[in-house]
Amino acid sequence: MIQWLKQLRIAFGASFLWLVCLIYFTQGFRSFVWTAVSYQLKDKLNLSPAASQFVSSVAFFPWSIKPLYGILSDCVPIRGRKRVPYLVIATLLSLFPWLILSINIASRSSKVSFMIFLTVQNLGSAMADVVIDAMIAEAVRLERASFAGDLQSISWMAMAFGGIFGSLIGGYALTNLQIDQIFLFFSVLPAIQLLSCGLVEESSVSSEVSPVTNGGSLSINGRNTPENTSRIKNNISTDNSKNKNLRRKKSQKSEEQGTTTVTKSQVNEVEKSFSTRWLRSFKTATYSLFKAFRQPMILRPMTWFFLAHVTVPNLSTVMFYYQTEILKLEASFLGTTRVVGWLGLMLGTLVYNRHLKKMKLRKILLFAHIGLSLLTLLDGVLVSRSNLSLGIPDKVMVLFGSALSDGVNQFKFMPFLILSGQLCPPGIEGTLFALFMSINNFGSTVGSFVGAGLASILNISSGNFDNLFVGIVIQVLCTYIPVVFLFLIPKEATGISA
Repeated sequence: MIQWLKQLRIAFGASFLWLVCLIYFTQGFRSFVWTAVSYQLKDKLNLSPAASQFVSSVAFFPWSIKPLYGILSDCVPIRGRKRVPYLVIATLLSLFPWLILSINIASRSSKVSFMIFLTVQNLGSAMADVVIDAMIAEAVRLERASFAGDLQSISWMAMAFGGIFGSLIGGYALTNLQIDQIFLFFSVLPAIQLLSCGLVEESSVSSEVSPVTNGGSLSINGRNTPENTSRIKNNISTDNSKNKNLRRKKSQKSEEQGTTTVTKSQVNEVEKSFSTRWLRSFKTATYSLFKAFRQPMILRPMTWFFLAHVTVPNLSTVMFYYQTEILKLEASFLGTTRVVGWLGLMLGTLVYNRHLKKMKLRKILLFAHIGLSLLTLLDGVLVSRSNLSLGIPDKVMVLFGSALSDGVNQFKFMPFLILSGQLCPPGIEGTLFALFMSINNFGSTVGSFVGAGLASILNISSGNFDNLFVGIVIQVLCTYIPVVFLFLIPKEATGISA
Protein backbone atom coordinates (compact mmCIF):
# COMPACT_ATOMS: atom_id res chain seq x y z
CA MET A 1 0.00 0.00 0.00
CA ILE A 2 2.76 2.44 0.99
CA GLN A 3 4.79 1.51 -2.08
CA TRP A 4 1.73 2.05 -4.29
CA LEU A 5 1.19 5.52 -2.82
CA LYS A 6 4.85 6.35 -3.38
CA GLN A 7 4.53 5.40 -7.05
CA LEU A 8 1.50 7.66 -7.41
CA ARG A 9 3.33 10.51 -5.67
CA ILE A 10 6.26 10.16 -8.07
CA ALA A 11 3.93 10.02 -11.10
CA PHE A 12 1.58 12.88 -10.21
CA GLY A 13 3.17 14.84 -7.38
CA ALA A 14 2.13 15.08 -3.74
CA SER A 15 0.21 18.36 -4.21
CA PHE A 16 -2.00 16.98 -6.97
CA LEU A 17 -2.73 13.76 -5.07
CA TRP A 18 -3.57 15.76 -1.95
CA LEU A 19 -6.02 17.94 -3.88
CA VAL A 20 -7.72 14.93 -5.52
CA CYS A 21 -8.09 13.07 -2.22
CA LEU A 22 -9.28 16.21 -0.40
CA ILE A 23 -12.00 17.00 -2.94
CA TYR A 24 -13.29 13.43 -3.05
CA PHE A 25 -13.11 13.12 0.73
CA THR A 26 -15.17 16.31 1.00
CA GLN A 27 -17.73 14.90 -1.43
CA GLY A 28 -18.15 11.84 0.76
CA PHE A 29 -18.06 13.84 4.00
CA ARG A 30 -21.09 15.82 2.81
CA SER A 31 -23.17 13.12 4.51
CA PHE A 32 -22.09 14.77 7.80
CA VAL A 33 -23.70 18.11 7.04
CA TRP A 34 -26.66 16.88 5.00
CA THR A 35 -27.91 14.86 7.94
CA ALA A 36 -28.12 18.17 9.79
CA VAL A 37 -29.87 19.72 6.77
CA SER A 38 -32.55 17.02 6.90
CA TYR A 39 -33.26 17.74 10.56
CA GLN A 40 -33.24 21.50 9.92
CA LEU A 41 -35.94 21.10 7.28
CA LYS A 42 -38.02 18.82 9.49
CA ASP A 43 -37.64 20.23 13.01
CA LYS A 44 -36.74 23.91 12.59
CA LEU A 45 -38.61 24.84 9.41
CA ASN A 46 -41.44 22.38 10.18
CA LEU A 47 -41.82 21.32 6.56
CA SER A 48 -43.99 18.43 5.51
CA PRO A 49 -42.27 15.38 3.96
CA ALA A 50 -43.38 16.47 0.48
CA ALA A 51 -42.14 20.04 0.97
CA SER A 52 -38.85 18.85 2.45
CA GLN A 53 -38.26 16.51 -0.47
CA PHE A 54 -39.11 19.33 -2.90
CA VAL A 55 -36.51 21.64 -1.30
CA SER A 56 -33.86 18.91 -1.41
CA SER A 57 -34.63 18.13 -5.06
CA VAL A 58 -34.28 21.78 -6.10
CA ALA A 59 -31.06 22.12 -4.10
CA PHE A 60 -29.49 19.16 -5.91
CA PHE A 61 -30.44 20.37 -9.41
CA PRO A 62 -26.92 21.79 -10.15
CA TRP A 63 -25.69 18.20 -10.32
CA SER A 64 -27.96 17.72 -13.34
CA ILE A 65 -26.15 20.26 -15.53
CA LYS A 66 -22.56 19.12 -15.03
CA PRO A 67 -21.67 19.17 -18.78
CA LEU A 68 -22.19 22.93 -18.78
CA TYR A 69 -19.35 23.37 -16.29
CA GLY A 70 -17.12 21.04 -18.30
CA ILE A 71 -17.73 22.83 -21.61
CA LEU A 72 -17.24 26.21 -19.92
CA SER A 73 -13.87 25.28 -18.43
CA ASP A 74 -12.77 23.64 -21.68
CA CYS A 75 -13.66 26.56 -23.94
CA VAL A 76 -13.26 29.71 -21.84
CA PRO A 77 -9.91 29.90 -20.03
CA ILE A 78 -9.50 32.41 -17.21
CA ARG A 79 -6.14 34.22 -17.38
CA GLY A 80 -4.94 31.52 -19.72
CA ARG A 81 -5.81 28.59 -17.42
CA LYS A 82 -8.70 26.17 -17.75
CA ARG A 83 -8.87 24.28 -14.46
CA VAL A 84 -7.48 25.93 -11.32
CA PRO A 85 -9.43 29.24 -11.66
CA TYR A 86 -12.70 27.33 -12.05
CA LEU A 87 -11.76 25.14 -9.10
CA VAL A 88 -11.21 28.27 -7.02
CA ILE A 89 -14.61 29.64 -8.08
CA ALA A 90 -16.27 26.30 -7.29
CA THR A 91 -14.62 26.17 -3.87
CA LEU A 92 -15.76 29.70 -3.03
CA LEU A 93 -19.32 28.75 -4.03
CA SER A 94 -19.05 25.75 -1.71
CA LEU A 95 -17.54 27.69 1.17
CA PHE A 96 -19.54 30.89 1.57
CA PRO A 97 -23.07 29.37 1.79
CA TRP A 98 -22.05 27.28 4.83
CA LEU A 99 -20.35 30.28 6.45
CA ILE A 100 -23.41 32.47 5.91
CA LEU A 101 -25.79 29.78 7.14
CA SER A 102 -23.68 29.33 10.28
CA ILE A 103 -23.53 33.05 11.07
CA ASN A 104 -26.89 34.41 9.87
CA ILE A 105 -29.91 32.90 11.62
CA ALA A 106 -32.35 34.45 9.13
CA SER A 107 -30.69 32.66 6.21
CA ARG A 108 -31.49 29.24 7.66
CA SER A 109 -34.85 30.20 9.16
CA SER A 110 -36.58 30.81 5.81
CA LYS A 111 -37.41 27.98 3.43
CA VAL A 112 -36.62 30.04 0.32
CA SER A 113 -33.31 31.48 1.52
CA PHE A 114 -32.20 28.13 2.93
CA MET A 115 -32.99 26.44 -0.39
CA ILE A 116 -31.07 29.13 -2.34
CA PHE A 117 -27.93 28.73 -0.21
CA LEU A 118 -28.10 24.94 -0.48
CA THR A 119 -28.45 25.23 -4.27
CA VAL A 120 -25.44 27.56 -4.54
CA GLN A 121 -23.41 25.18 -2.38
CA ASN A 122 -24.33 22.25 -4.63
CA LEU A 123 -23.40 24.35 -7.65
CA GLY A 124 -19.91 24.73 -6.22
CA SER A 125 -19.62 21.04 -5.32
CA ALA A 126 -20.81 19.88 -8.74
CA MET A 127 -18.45 22.26 -10.53
CA ALA A 128 -15.51 21.11 -8.39
CA ASP A 129 -16.41 17.50 -9.19
CA VAL A 130 -16.33 18.18 -12.94
CA VAL A 131 -13.09 20.17 -12.80
CA ILE A 132 -11.19 17.61 -10.72
CA ASP A 133 -12.40 14.83 -13.05
CA ALA A 134 -11.02 16.82 -15.98
CA MET A 135 -7.74 17.33 -14.17
CA ILE A 136 -7.50 13.59 -13.50
CA ALA A 137 -8.22 12.83 -17.16
CA GLU A 138 -5.48 15.23 -18.26
CA ALA A 139 -3.03 13.88 -15.69
CA VAL A 140 -3.24 10.28 -16.89
CA ARG A 141 -2.75 11.00 -20.59
CA LEU A 142 0.17 9.67 -22.61
CA GLU A 143 3.06 8.45 -20.45
CA ARG A 144 1.00 8.19 -17.22
CA ALA A 145 -1.97 6.38 -18.76
CA SER A 146 -1.02 3.18 -16.93
CA PHE A 147 -1.93 4.90 -13.64
CA ALA A 148 -5.49 5.77 -14.72
CA GLY A 149 -7.10 2.96 -12.73
CA ASP A 150 -4.94 3.70 -9.68
CA LEU A 151 -5.91 7.36 -9.64
CA GLN A 152 -9.60 6.49 -9.91
CA SER A 153 -9.20 3.90 -7.13
CA ILE A 154 -7.59 6.33 -4.70
CA SER A 155 -10.26 8.95 -5.43
CA TRP A 156 -13.10 6.49 -4.76
CA MET A 157 -11.34 5.28 -1.60
CA ALA A 158 -11.10 8.88 -0.38
CA MET A 159 -14.80 9.46 -1.06
CA ALA A 160 -15.82 6.21 0.67
CA PHE A 161 -13.69 7.05 3.69
CA GLY A 162 -15.20 10.53 3.80
CA GLY A 163 -18.71 9.10 3.58
CA ILE A 164 -18.13 6.58 6.36
CA PHE A 165 -16.41 9.11 8.62
CA GLY A 166 -19.02 11.80 7.96
CA SER A 167 -21.91 9.43 8.64
CA LEU A 168 -20.29 8.15 11.86
CA ILE A 169 -19.85 11.57 13.46
CA GLY A 170 -22.87 13.20 11.81
CA GLY A 171 -25.38 11.68 14.23
CA TYR A 172 -23.11 12.38 17.20
CA ALA A 173 -22.73 16.00 16.13
CA LEU A 174 -26.50 16.48 15.96
CA THR A 175 -26.90 15.42 19.58
CA ASN A 176 -23.96 17.47 20.89
CA LEU A 177 -23.62 20.52 18.62
CA GLN A 178 -25.92 23.31 17.46
CA ILE A 179 -26.85 23.48 13.79
CA ASP A 180 -24.76 26.63 13.25
CA GLN A 181 -21.70 24.89 14.73
CA ILE A 182 -22.17 21.94 12.37
CA PHE A 183 -22.32 24.23 9.33
CA LEU A 184 -19.25 26.14 10.55
CA PHE A 185 -17.34 22.92 11.22
CA PHE A 186 -18.04 21.60 7.72
CA SER A 187 -16.89 24.87 6.12
CA VAL A 188 -13.36 24.05 7.29
CA LEU A 189 -13.00 21.51 4.47
CA PRO A 190 -13.82 23.94 1.62
CA ALA A 191 -11.49 26.46 3.27
CA ILE A 192 -8.62 23.94 3.23
CA GLN A 193 -9.57 23.08 -0.34
CA LEU A 194 -9.33 26.76 -1.31
CA LEU A 195 -5.82 27.01 0.13
CA SER A 196 -4.81 23.75 -1.54
CA CYS A 197 -5.73 25.12 -4.98
CA GLY A 198 -2.62 27.28 -4.80
CA LEU A 199 -0.40 24.22 -4.45
CA VAL A 200 -1.19 22.89 -7.92
CA GLU A 201 0.54 24.41 -10.91
CA GLU A 202 -1.22 24.66 -14.27
CA SER A 203 0.44 25.63 -17.51
CA SER A 204 -1.09 28.53 -19.41
CA VAL A 205 -3.12 27.80 -22.52
CA SER A 206 -1.32 29.05 -25.66
CA SER A 207 -3.25 31.91 -27.26
CA GLU A 208 -1.82 32.29 -30.71
CA VAL A 209 -3.46 35.04 -32.72
CA SER A 210 -3.55 35.26 -36.47
CA PRO A 211 -1.44 38.11 -37.89
CA VAL A 212 -3.31 41.34 -38.31
CA THR A 213 -3.48 42.65 -41.83
CA ASN A 214 -2.35 46.02 -43.14
CA GLY A 215 1.16 45.46 -41.92
CA GLY A 216 0.23 45.85 -38.25
CA SER A 217 1.04 43.73 -35.24
CA LEU A 218 -0.20 43.58 -31.69
CA SER A 219 2.09 44.78 -28.92
CA ILE A 220 1.81 44.65 -25.17
CA ASN A 221 -0.04 47.48 -23.43
CA GLY A 222 -0.81 49.12 -26.76
CA ARG A 223 2.80 50.15 -27.40
CA ASN A 224 4.63 49.79 -30.70
CA THR A 225 7.51 47.41 -31.07
CA PRO A 226 10.48 48.68 -33.13
CA GLU A 227 9.59 46.28 -35.92
CA ASN A 228 6.02 47.55 -36.02
CA THR A 229 7.07 51.20 -36.14
CA SER A 230 9.64 50.53 -38.84
CA ARG A 231 7.12 48.60 -40.95
CA ILE A 232 4.58 51.38 -40.80
CA LYS A 233 7.10 54.10 -41.51
CA ASN A 234 8.42 52.25 -44.54
CA ASN A 235 4.93 52.33 -46.05
CA ILE A 236 4.80 56.12 -45.92
CA SER A 237 6.08 58.06 -48.89
CA THR A 238 9.36 59.97 -48.40
CA ASP A 239 9.37 61.80 -51.68
CA ASN A 240 9.36 65.18 -49.94
CA SER A 241 12.62 64.60 -48.04
CA LYS A 242 13.90 68.10 -48.91
CA ASN A 243 11.04 69.84 -47.07
CA LYS A 244 11.71 72.13 -44.16
CA ASN A 245 12.37 70.73 -40.64
CA LEU A 246 9.07 72.04 -39.28
CA ARG A 247 7.12 70.23 -41.96
CA ARG A 248 9.09 67.05 -41.34
CA LYS A 249 8.35 67.20 -37.58
CA LYS A 250 4.65 67.70 -38.23
CA SER A 251 4.70 64.76 -40.61
CA GLN A 252 6.44 62.52 -38.05
CA LYS A 253 3.97 63.59 -35.37
CA SER A 254 1.12 62.72 -37.68
CA GLU A 255 2.69 59.35 -38.40
CA GLU A 256 3.00 58.54 -34.69
CA GLN A 257 -0.64 59.47 -34.06
CA GLY A 258 -1.69 57.28 -36.97
CA THR A 259 0.40 54.41 -35.67
CA THR A 260 -1.19 54.69 -32.21
CA THR A 261 -4.64 54.69 -33.75
CA VAL A 262 -3.88 51.58 -35.78
CA THR A 263 -2.52 49.78 -32.73
CA LYS A 264 -5.60 50.55 -30.62
CA SER A 265 -7.77 49.31 -33.44
CA GLN A 266 -5.73 46.16 -33.61
CA VAL A 267 -6.14 45.58 -29.86
CA ASN A 268 -9.91 45.85 -30.17
CA GLU A 269 -9.92 43.49 -33.13
CA VAL A 270 -7.82 40.90 -31.30
CA GLU A 271 -9.98 41.14 -28.18
CA LYS A 272 -13.03 40.56 -30.35
CA SER A 273 -11.28 37.66 -32.04
CA PHE A 274 -10.60 36.04 -28.65
CA SER A 275 -14.26 36.39 -27.63
CA THR A 276 -15.43 35.14 -31.02
CA ARG A 277 -13.09 32.17 -30.89
CA TRP A 278 -14.20 31.16 -27.39
CA LEU A 279 -17.86 31.55 -28.33
CA ARG A 280 -17.34 29.50 -31.50
CA SER A 281 -15.48 26.85 -29.49
CA PHE A 282 -18.31 26.73 -26.94
CA LYS A 283 -20.93 26.33 -29.66
CA THR A 284 -18.88 23.67 -31.45
CA ALA A 285 -18.38 21.65 -28.28
CA THR A 286 -22.08 21.84 -27.41
CA TYR A 287 -23.10 20.83 -30.94
CA SER A 288 -20.64 17.91 -31.01
CA LEU A 289 -21.85 16.75 -27.61
CA PHE A 290 -25.52 16.61 -28.51
CA LYS A 291 -24.81 15.26 -31.99
CA ALA A 292 -23.02 12.32 -30.38
CA PHE A 293 -25.77 11.90 -27.81
CA ARG A 294 -28.46 11.67 -30.51
CA GLN A 295 -26.91 8.49 -31.92
CA PRO A 296 -29.27 5.55 -31.23
CA MET A 297 -26.53 3.43 -29.67
CA ILE A 298 -26.09 6.16 -27.02
CA LEU A 299 -29.60 7.60 -26.79
CA ARG A 300 -31.43 4.30 -26.22
CA PRO A 301 -29.56 3.01 -23.13
CA MET A 302 -29.37 6.48 -21.59
CA THR A 303 -33.13 6.78 -22.06
CA TRP A 304 -33.58 3.56 -20.11
CA PHE A 305 -31.48 4.74 -17.17
CA PHE A 306 -33.40 8.01 -17.11
CA LEU A 307 -36.74 6.15 -17.16
CA ALA A 308 -35.51 3.85 -14.40
CA HIS A 309 -35.39 6.90 -12.12
CA VAL A 310 -38.38 8.96 -13.17
CA THR A 311 -40.89 6.09 -13.25
CA VAL A 312 -40.16 5.05 -9.65
CA PRO A 313 -41.26 7.60 -7.03
CA ASN A 314 -38.59 8.30 -4.42
CA LEU A 315 -40.04 8.22 -0.90
CA SER A 316 -36.75 8.38 1.02
CA THR A 317 -37.57 11.67 2.75
CA VAL A 318 -40.99 10.37 3.76
CA MET A 319 -39.34 7.28 5.27
CA PHE A 320 -36.89 9.55 7.12
CA TYR A 321 -39.83 11.39 8.71
CA TYR A 322 -41.49 8.08 9.60
CA GLN A 323 -38.32 6.67 11.16
CA THR A 324 -37.72 9.75 13.32
CA GLU A 325 -41.33 10.60 14.29
CA ILE A 326 -43.04 7.20 14.56
CA LEU A 327 -40.18 4.79 15.18
CA LYS A 328 -38.32 7.40 17.29
CA LEU A 329 -34.92 6.43 15.87
CA GLU A 330 -32.05 8.61 17.11
CA ALA A 331 -29.83 10.69 14.83
CA SER A 332 -26.79 8.68 15.93
CA PHE A 333 -28.45 5.44 14.84
CA LEU A 334 -29.45 6.89 11.46
CA GLY A 335 -25.82 7.91 11.01
CA THR A 336 -24.86 4.29 11.68
CA THR A 337 -27.30 3.11 9.01
CA ARG A 338 -25.56 5.37 6.49
CA VAL A 339 -22.21 3.83 7.45
CA VAL A 340 -23.70 0.39 6.87
CA GLY A 341 -25.05 1.71 3.57
CA TRP A 342 -21.55 2.76 2.49
CA LEU A 343 -20.22 -0.67 3.44
CA GLY A 344 -23.05 -2.27 1.46
CA LEU A 345 -22.13 -0.12 -1.52
CA MET A 346 -18.51 -1.24 -1.33
CA LEU A 347 -19.56 -4.87 -0.94
CA GLY A 348 -21.88 -4.56 -3.94
CA THR A 349 -19.02 -3.18 -6.02
CA LEU A 350 -16.77 -6.09 -4.96
CA VAL A 351 -19.42 -8.72 -5.75
CA TYR A 352 -20.15 -7.15 -9.12
CA ASN A 353 -16.49 -7.03 -10.15
CA ARG A 354 -15.83 -10.62 -9.10
CA HIS A 355 -18.97 -12.46 -10.15
CA LEU A 356 -21.21 -10.39 -12.43
CA LYS A 357 -18.92 -8.76 -15.01
CA LYS A 358 -19.48 -11.50 -17.59
CA MET A 359 -23.26 -11.54 -17.16
CA LYS A 360 -25.50 -9.78 -19.68
CA LEU A 361 -26.40 -6.29 -18.52
CA ARG A 362 -30.08 -6.85 -19.24
CA LYS A 363 -30.11 -9.77 -16.82
CA ILE A 364 -28.21 -7.81 -14.16
CA LEU A 365 -30.62 -4.89 -14.38
CA LEU A 366 -33.62 -7.25 -14.30
CA PHE A 367 -32.39 -8.94 -11.12
CA ALA A 368 -31.50 -5.55 -9.62
CA HIS A 369 -35.04 -4.26 -10.06
CA ILE A 370 -36.55 -7.44 -8.69
CA GLY A 371 -34.27 -7.10 -5.67
CA LEU A 372 -35.19 -3.44 -5.21
CA SER A 373 -38.89 -4.27 -5.30
CA LEU A 374 -38.42 -6.91 -2.60
CA LEU A 375 -36.41 -4.52 -0.44
CA THR A 376 -39.10 -1.86 -0.86
CA LEU A 377 -41.57 -4.44 0.44
CA LEU A 378 -39.46 -4.55 3.61
CA ASP A 379 -40.37 -0.89 4.10
CA GLY A 380 -44.01 -1.98 3.80
CA VAL A 381 -43.43 -4.61 6.48
CA LEU A 382 -41.87 -1.95 8.69
CA VAL A 383 -44.72 0.51 8.18
CA SER A 384 -47.39 -2.15 8.77
CA ARG A 385 -45.49 -3.16 11.95
CA SER A 386 -45.58 -6.81 10.87
CA ASN A 387 -41.93 -7.15 11.80
CA LEU A 388 -42.77 -6.86 15.50
CA SER A 389 -45.11 -9.83 15.31
CA LEU A 390 -42.22 -11.78 13.83
CA GLY A 391 -39.93 -10.68 16.65
CA ILE A 392 -37.71 -8.49 14.44
CA PRO A 393 -36.82 -5.10 16.01
CA ASP A 394 -37.28 -1.92 13.99
CA LYS A 395 -33.58 -1.08 14.15
CA VAL A 396 -32.62 -4.42 12.61
CA MET A 397 -35.06 -3.87 9.75
CA VAL A 398 -33.75 -0.35 9.07
CA LEU A 399 -30.10 -1.29 9.45
CA PHE A 400 -30.02 -4.28 7.14
CA GLY A 401 -32.56 -2.79 4.75
CA SER A 402 -30.22 0.17 4.24
CA ALA A 403 -27.19 -2.05 3.62
CA LEU A 404 -29.00 -4.35 1.20
CA SER A 405 -30.67 -1.56 -0.77
CA ASP A 406 -27.37 0.32 -1.26
CA GLY A 407 -25.69 -2.91 -2.34
CA VAL A 408 -28.40 -3.76 -4.86
CA ASN A 409 -28.47 -0.19 -6.15
CA GLN A 410 -24.78 -0.57 -6.88
CA PHE A 411 -25.62 -3.56 -9.13
CA LYS A 412 -27.75 -1.11 -11.07
CA PHE A 413 -25.22 1.73 -11.04
CA MET A 414 -22.23 -0.33 -12.17
CA PRO A 415 -23.81 -1.22 -15.55
CA PHE A 416 -24.53 2.48 -16.00
CA LEU A 417 -20.86 3.33 -15.48
CA ILE A 418 -19.75 0.51 -17.78
CA LEU A 419 -22.08 1.46 -20.62
CA SER A 420 -21.22 5.14 -20.21
CA GLY A 421 -17.54 4.42 -20.58
CA GLN A 422 -18.05 2.11 -23.57
CA LEU A 423 -20.39 4.44 -25.45
CA CYS A 424 -18.27 7.59 -25.24
CA PRO A 425 -16.69 8.31 -28.67
CA PRO A 426 -13.04 9.44 -28.75
CA GLY A 427 -12.38 13.14 -28.35
CA ILE A 428 -15.30 14.11 -26.12
CA GLU A 429 -15.14 11.31 -23.56
CA GLY A 430 -15.00 13.54 -20.49
CA THR A 431 -17.81 15.90 -21.42
CA LEU A 432 -20.08 13.15 -22.72
CA PHE A 433 -19.49 11.08 -19.60
CA ALA A 434 -20.42 14.15 -17.53
CA LEU A 435 -23.61 14.38 -19.60
CA PHE A 436 -24.39 10.73 -18.82
CA MET A 437 -23.90 11.36 -15.11
CA SER A 438 -26.08 14.47 -15.34
CA ILE A 439 -28.86 12.44 -16.95
CA ASN A 440 -28.59 9.98 -14.08
CA ASN A 441 -28.66 12.81 -11.52
CA PHE A 442 -31.51 14.62 -13.26
CA GLY A 443 -33.53 11.41 -13.39
CA SER A 444 -32.98 10.98 -9.67
CA THR A 445 -34.10 14.58 -9.09
CA VAL A 446 -37.26 14.05 -11.15
CA GLY A 447 -37.91 10.82 -9.23
CA SER A 448 -37.72 12.82 -6.01
CA PHE A 449 -40.22 15.34 -7.40
CA VAL A 450 -42.53 12.44 -8.33
CA GLY A 451 -42.16 11.05 -4.80
CA ALA A 452 -42.99 14.44 -3.30
CA GLY A 453 -46.05 14.68 -5.54
CA LEU A 454 -47.18 11.18 -4.56
CA ALA A 455 -46.80 12.02 -0.86
CA SER A 456 -48.86 15.17 -1.37
CA ILE A 457 -51.61 13.30 -3.25
CA LEU A 458 -51.80 10.65 -0.54
CA ASN A 459 -51.92 13.40 2.10
CA ILE A 460 -48.84 12.06 3.88
CA SER A 461 -47.58 14.66 6.30
CA SER A 462 -45.64 14.97 9.51
CA GLY A 463 -47.69 13.02 12.05
CA ASN A 464 -50.03 11.52 9.43
CA PHE A 465 -48.63 8.39 7.80
CA ASP A 466 -51.91 6.50 7.33
CA ASN A 467 -51.44 6.21 3.56
CA LEU A 468 -47.70 5.53 3.61
CA PHE A 469 -48.25 1.81 3.08
CA VAL A 470 -50.28 2.61 -0.06
CA GLY A 471 -47.43 4.80 -1.30
CA ILE A 472 -44.95 1.96 -0.76
CA VAL A 473 -47.16 -0.46 -2.70
CA ILE A 474 -47.31 2.02 -5.59
CA GLN A 475 -43.51 2.35 -5.42
CA VAL A 476 -43.12 -1.45 -5.59
CA LEU A 477 -45.36 -1.69 -8.66
CA CYS A 478 -43.55 1.19 -10.37
CA THR A 479 -40.23 -0.60 -9.85
CA TYR A 480 -41.23 -3.03 -12.63
CA ILE A 481 -42.00 -0.33 -15.21
CA PRO A 482 -38.33 0.01 -16.32
CA VAL A 483 -38.20 -3.76 -16.82
CA VAL A 484 -40.62 -3.36 -19.74
CA PHE A 485 -38.12 -1.10 -21.48
CA LEU A 486 -35.03 -3.28 -21.06
CA PHE A 487 -34.98 -3.75 -24.84
CA LEU A 488 -33.30 -0.31 -24.95
CA ILE A 489 -30.16 -1.85 -23.42
CA PRO A 490 -27.83 -3.49 -25.99
CA LYS A 491 -28.70 -7.19 -26.09
CA GLU A 492 -25.17 -8.58 -25.98
CA ALA A 493 -23.69 -5.98 -23.63
CA THR A 494 -21.82 -7.35 -20.59
CA GLY A 495 -19.58 -5.88 -17.94
CA ILE A 496 -16.58 -6.48 -20.20
CA SER A 497 -17.71 -5.54 -23.70
CA ALA A 498 -20.74 -3.90 -25.27
